[in-house]
Amino acid sequence: VQLQASGGGLVQAEGFLRLSCVASGRTFSRSAMGWFRQAPGKEREFVAAIGWRDGSTSYADSVKGRFTISRDNAKNTVYLQMNSLKPEDTAVYYCAAGVSTTAANYWGQGTQVTVSS
Repeated sequence: VQLQASGGGLVQAEGFLRLSCVASGRTFSRSAMGWFRQAPGKEREFVAAIGWRDGSTSYADSVKGRFTISRDNAKNTVYLQMNSLKPEDTAVYYCAAGVSTTAANYWGQGTQVTVSS
């Protein structure tokens, strides 16, 4: 599986962004997909995940109520809608496939999200 993430950028606090991740490979529709992020000087952390069977979702406590993960299996794409962004959301965001809340089997290249105060 190859993953191509896009949609990052610079936004002011309380703004919004939508990240997209296009996956190649026939196993996409049967893979749990997710997003992780890594801020400067910090370890990579789980953000959100979506299951392949029933579309069930899970979120880190820090983003609950502000971020929404979704997927379109027909387009091999997973999205992360990020609202009410905070400066502490600044990080490189990575799309991942075959995920749990702690690990993933495949990683995309990352897209930078910068939130200014």
